[in-house]
Amino acid sequence: MKGRKTTLQYRVAFISLGCAKNQVNCEQMMAAVTAAGHTVQADPAGADVAVVNTCGFLQSACEEAIDNILEMAALKQAGQIKKILVTGCMAQRYKTDILSELPEVDGILGTGSYGDIAAAIDEVMTGEERPCRLGNIHTCPQGGPRILSTPPWYAYLRIAEGCDNHCAYCVIPSLRGKYRSRPMDELLAEAAELADAGVRELLVIAQDITRYGTDFNGEHQLAALLRELCKLDFHWVRLHYLYPDEITDELIDTIAAEPKIVKYLDIPIQHCNDAILKAMNRRDTKAELLALFEKLRARIPGLVLRTSLITGLPGEGEAELEELCDFLRETRIERAGVFPFSPEEGTRAAQMDHVDTEEARRRAELVVDVQSDIIDDYNESLLGEEREVLCEGFDGQAQMCYGRSYAESPDIDGRIWFTAGEEVEPGTFVTVRLTGTMDGELTGELAE
Repeated sequence: MKGRKTTLQYRVAFISLGCAKNQVNCEQMMAAVTAAGHTVQADPAGADVAVVNTCGFLQSACEEAIDNILEMAALKQAGQIKKILVTGCMAQRYKTDILSELPEVDGILGTGSYGDIAAAIDEVMTGEERPCRLGNIHTCPQGGPRILSTPPWYAYLRIAEGCDNHCAYCVIPSLRGKYRSRPMDELLAEAAELADAGVRELLVIAQDITRYGTDFNGEHQLAALLRELCKLDFHWVRLHYLYPDEITDELIDTIAAEPKIVKYLDIPIQHCNDAILKAMNRRDTKAELLALFEKLRARIPGLVLRTSLITGLPGEGEAELEELCDFLRETRIERAGVFPFSPEEGTRAAQMDHVDTEEARRRAELVVDVQSDIIDDYNESLLGEEREVLCEGFDGQAQMCYGRSYAESPDIDGRIWFTAGEEVEPGTFVTVRLTGTMDGELTGELAE
């Protein structure tokens, strides 16, 4: 993703939507634009080009992207920006619709063409035809320089691209291509740069990190990669996402043995009913999930589990919904994102019989109520304990500092709020005594 020098220099603003993997792509585009001699600015107003890096995973994400594009269109009409480029998953998924229905958009880059960002900026600014660059999603480069957009104390390390799981409800393989692991030496070099830059928490991400390395030689290599990452100067190493059927005993032993790997595992299961799992092309059964969670809790003391659940999937009736609620009550999963089923165009699940969106949302609210009780019980069980907390800021209105322990991932879970006798520098690890709860989040005080 090396940029090329241009004779004309432009001001470019980026808006990144969706997941952390998309955010990494945006960071790479910002670096490429800077290397080409342009200036990246935070505020779109006054920019020559506004780049909207979109998510296209769900229709709700596409609607959010369109709203952002229309906001940029209003700025363009007011003369505050000159050109609009749309990149990312929605651009890949709905390229024709964007160009035909959003005339304000001056060009698009699909998920295989992030590296073309500097060239696309040149094209739209020189008035050539609207660029529509759609490179090969199965072979496009993954690495390259980045300009971090996260707070300086944490950063993402994307270890693979694409997905081979082909779940019946998911469009990701058609947007991101087949699964491709990045070479370990390349990852370790990038991670070393992040550590040298002062990053304290490294979040290891991919659509499926547990499959890492299997496309090289058929062998799972995540555990080996993690052991090497733990030799670098990070305080925490956090893992997103682990697919349940790919979790090996070697990986469990590595997570348990390495102090830097936080005992927090994000394992999306989507449902627990065997018939639904099979119909959705998931490779687990309810019995296997129960056995896995029991094994993980037995071998990793203090483990906090996070999962993703979908209500209203094809085949789900009231009995299957209650089965899911009972599963949560039994496993006591501490964190869960609950989403109503979205019948996505082009997926097999969209062609199956399913409840309407409103009913799926009602069921999601019921599952959230169950999960809220579990979270409340978990929080109550921690009162009186002391926890290491990464301070991330101070809220002047609440007059409290806030941060996260190992049990909270950034932008996904809640915060820990605490009082301190003196201001705590963001990015600092402190010990907090947990004393209460507030709106489902923990509160405490700086320990002596």
